[in-house]
Amino acid sequence: MPKVLAQGKTIECVSQANLRKILLDNGVDLYNGGSQVINCRGLGSCGTCAVKVEGEVSVANWRDQTRRSLPPHSPTTDLRLACQTQVLGDVKVTKFDGFWGQGSQLVWTPEG
Repeated sequence: MPKVLAQGKTIECVSQANLRKILLDNGVDLYNGGSQVINCRGLGSCGTCAVKVEGEVSVANWRDQTRRSLPPHSPTTDLRLACQTQVLGDVKVTKFDGFWGQGSQLVWTPEG
């Protein structure tokens, strides 16, 4: 079973599980500030669940690519939308600051 390491938690999941659902179901603080209330609930349209993912995940789909190509995101960053990402193997997740998680300051790392 794949393992997700995020905010100091190691979470086991089934292959192809949705990263957003895994993180939220296990109490990981996925959203920054007001985006906890104002987000698209996993539709891939708002971009507030952007995280850095290291490890084996699905290829970015058209929703992920399209939303991350619009400001304040940039298609050149290595962020992914958790709601549009499937876990295929062990992964480490990092969250950055900013309403959309697009900032440069760490909010949390895989280890905490």
